[in-house]
Amino acid sequence: MFATGLTLAAASGARAQPQTSAWPTRPLRWIMPDTPGSGNDIIGRMVSPLLEGPLGQPIVIDTRAGAGGRIGVEAAFRAAPDGYTFLVGNAGANGINAAIYRDLPYDLTNAFQPISLMVLGPNVLVVNPRVFAARNLRDLIVELRARPGAFNYASGGVGASNHLGMELMKAMAGLDVVHVPYRGSQPMTQALITGDAPVMFANLTGVMSFIQQGAILPIAVSTLRRAPQLPNVPTMHESGLEGYETAAWTGLLAPRGTPEPIVQRMHAALAALRENAALRERIDGLGGELLLSTPDEFARRIQADIAKWKALAQSVEIRVE
Repeated sequence: MFATGLTLAAASGARAQPQTSAWPTRPLRWIMPDTPGSGNDIIGRMVSPLLEGPLGQPIVIDTRAGAGGRIGVEAAFRAAPDGYTFLVGNAGANGINAAIYRDLPYDLTNAFQPISLMVLGPNVLVVNPRVFAARNLRDLIVELRARPGAFNYASGGVGASNHLGMELMKAMAGLDVVHVPYRGSQPMTQALITGDAPVMFANLTGVMSFIQQGAILPIAVSTLRRAPQLPNVPTMHESGLEGYETAAWTGLLAPRGTPEPIVQRMHAALAALRENAALRERIDGLGGELLLSTPDEFARRIQADIAKWKALAQSVEIRVE
């Protein structure tokens, strides 16, 4: 189980009560470990303004991108657990990094208190249709196998969910495709469109507009269920890679030791957004699903992701020194 901050609150005694009962008395900071325009960034900027009224304070997005999310996560880890700093986490920064970094100064299984899984969505395997003739996964695998090492694939950085998603596909299909990491979702998508890296996995929320414009072609989605926004695009599992499954998610976490009353109030404010039809419609349009889970459900998701990616990183020897 993740620490909830109850021990810290109890140890602080009567001094903690005025702080938590009056919270918040100043602006809140949400650390964003992703680049502007990424799926996580879009979600964070959609959700945060909707909480400012219920909480009575503005929420400032503090972008700390880089190193597959590690820079932002470390900034949140080192922040005071006083209820004024939160982390907009994701599958890469809060799951995959535990598998590939040897020297993290924190343990991702207990360094943060999960508050709520906000949005869940598929990654989508996309290609440049001017480079590949394939229009389905089986044909794409044939093209890639015919020219081992000839094609690059883009990711948002070493350890990003689209990096490990492609490595999982390579391992399952026996492919040789060269990884080219970019600094975030925008440059990697541009590399796909120009043909410099004509294949990649992407968070659907970040590339839906390019799919709709016809600039890139969706081949398959990474979840076991088809995406409602792309009903004619099959899953990886349906397309022949049986058992393939990954998901992109965005969630809110607090530094370990944040007082439990603050965690509960932030969770309640987020949970109230389940009834916000306009927010649900906007997220659906981007290819995501508004979930707003319990803290325990979110904790289980993180723990499962860490276990999955540790197994993959060990089998294909992915490590960042």
